[in-house]
Amino acid sequence: MGIFDKLRNEFVDIIEWTDPSADTIVWKFPRYQNEIKMNAKLTVRESQVAVFMNEGKIADVFTPGMYTLTTQNMPVLSTLQGWKYGFNSPFKADVFFVSMRQFTNQKWGTKNPVMLRDAEFGPIRLRAFGSYAFRVKDAAQFLKEVAATNPEYTVEGINEQLRNLAVSRGMEAIAEAKIPVLDLAANYEEVSGLITGKIGSEFNELGLELTKFLIENISLPPEVEAALDKRSSMGIVGNLSAYAQFQAANSLEKAAENPSGGGLAAAGLGAGMGAAMMGQVGNIFQNNNQPANAGGQTPPPLPAATPFYVAVNGQQSGPFDMEQLKQLAAAGNLNAQTLVWKTGMPAWAAAATVPDLAPVLATVPPPLP
Repeated sequence: MGIFDKLRNEFVDIIEWTDPSADTIVWKFPRYQNEIKMNAKLTVRESQVAVFMNEGKIADVFTPGMYTLTTQNMPVLSTLQGWKYGFNSPFKADVFFVSMRQFTNQKWGTKNPVMLRDAEFGPIRLRAFGSYAFRVKDAAQFLKEVAATNPEYTVEGINEQLRNLAVSRGMEAIAEAKIPVLDLAANYEEVSGLITGKIGSEFNELGLELTKFLIENISLPPEVEAALDKRSSMGIVGNLSAYAQFQAANSLEKAAENPSGGGLAAAGLGAGMGAAMMGQVGNIFQNNNQPANAGGQTPPPLPAATPFYVAVNGQQSGPFDMEQLKQLAAAGNLNAQTLVWKTGMPAWAAAATVPDLAPVLATVPPPLP
């Protein structure tokens, strides 16, 4: 320190802190050899506290206001210094200003998924993140427990510890609440209250106060969310038969927009086969939902007709039952000249030569004149 700095500090008798930052919690007032002159002026602004420290011990604490430093308003320091009859020379003391305002929008979040047990899904892994706000509740305790004698202490110095507290105690509170995972989103406020109560005491031990704790999101791993999406999709589809008819209608509509390249025939075959397959799936659900008869037994299935194979574009397709063959015929993929075969026939034959297919071909409209 130069000679002019030394002289300026010796003559300046105003002690104050105008905080230009947004994240400074503690700031030490700089004085040459920590000397403060008699009757110096101390200004403590709103949301500040000034703490005088003598030889490593906390002495007097000043709340917002303007003070003229004398032995009368510094009783603890006067006792430590042994000033029985006042003082007429500079005295030494460290002056720390502590910001008492709220430090908002501090982020917290799980670095890795946390394993929990859910009543519906069993063991699951959850991620969570959000924000919190805190402030200094007891300036003297915060200095003793955290900041010590650092000339400047910012939020970053303690944020990691507070985030770890929020995550570890927060996930414990979520587990203890036993709220089903699908209901967590509707209970963020309740869960936030549980977490605040659980970690508030640990903040108090550091001289801090947790003023706000918010949960922004609690999520499952991507693969579990994908499985839930499929489960939701099945619930939305509902009637599988109606869904199959809707899909078939969409296929025919798209094929009609592209009449070249056999699009209509291919779409008709796909729609017919898709509807037939969905019909079989629908039958499975219907069979599973049939109630048992009074004797506790279900009737045996009806004997099914022998299915046919159909040659479409030189490729074997099938097997198809009569209903499916009618759908193929209606789509234009089965006519009198189409080759068909079923068990018991010696070779492929034109559909018109097979008596069993007469009812199917009868549903095909004649060619346009």
